[in-house]
Amino acid sequence: MTENKKIFLTGGAGFIGTKLCSVLSESNDVMIYDNLKRNSIQNTTLLEKPNVQLFEGDILDSNRLEAAVRLFDPDIVVHLAAIAGIDTVIRSPVQTMTVNMIGTYNVLSALKKYAAHLERLINLSTSEVFGSYAYKVEEESTTNLQPVGEARWTYAVSKLAGEHLAHSYYEEYRLPVVSVRPFNIYGPGQVGEGAIHQFVVRAIQNEEICVHGEGDQIRSWCYIDDLVSGLLLCMERKEAIGDFFNIGNPRGTITVSMLAQLVRKIANSSSVIRYVPKTYVDVELRIPSIEKARTKLGYQPVFDLPSGLKKTIEWYRERLS
Repeated sequence: MTENKKIFLTGGAGFIGTKLCSVLSESNDVMIYDNLKRNSIQNTTLLEKPNVQLFEGDILDSNRLEAAVRLFDPDIVVHLAAIAGIDTVIRSPVQTMTVNMIGTYNVLSALKKYAAHLERLINLSTSEVFGSYAYKVEEESTTNLQPVGEARWTYAVSKLAGEHLAHSYYEEYRLPVVSVRPFNIYGPGQVGEGAIHQFVVRAIQNEEICVHGEGDQIRSWCYIDDLVSGLLLCMERKEAIGDFFNIGNPRGTITVSMLAQLVRKIANSSSVIRYVPKTYVDVELRIPSIEKARTKLGYQPVFDLPSGLKKTIEWYRERLS
């Protein structure tokens, strides 16, 4: 159990960062470094806790980032800050690559001098690095560099570059890096463009639910608490250092069309599901193998999709009311 540590979260005010802060702040000091463009923490009272502090800044501002690290002198760093979300990525490919690559370089550079006593640096990557078709992919499976010109893949390329850079800092400077590839995370507090977030909000309000294409895209959905448990294991297990891990839930596998129907059913919604043309390149199949995380870390997701959706729907229903 991670206790009595100073933990620095870049992008800590976002969806994943807020949940992670909620758990870690029970027995650790936490500093959040965030520009608050995706602000999930505003829906909580976490910033009122004496052991949680916010240092507002952008990871592209290397001087400010270094000042925050110097002030806090962390034991553990979790690098969450990134540009994400299909609509944002397609609209702003330059910003996506700049923030995800140069921002990650800034984080690694700021921490280089602390390598001797830093216990862990967890770098969040993405399952997008596996491309359009990823069936039971393992960490050592081939990552895909998709065609130049398809804006969607700027995100995957930028995150893959970040993985290579982070691992290079481990090899060359012994920075204790762990890279994590999350697979379709959802849950209470999600902000942005995730499918479950969109489906749930619309279902609660009995609004039309739009499914892109035929809805036959296949995803494995992982509840936020299961991702957090995986991240905690990466912090606690020394054998994680220098390695890569898929964190997801293969048992949460479903087509997007079936997902929309399941959300509508659990929410007891009268929403109409409408199928609309896809205007972007999509991931058709994404299912992880989590065997490495299971055997090396002891990771095991516990939330099935219906129970996770129920918790998510209840949270949004309370917020919207």
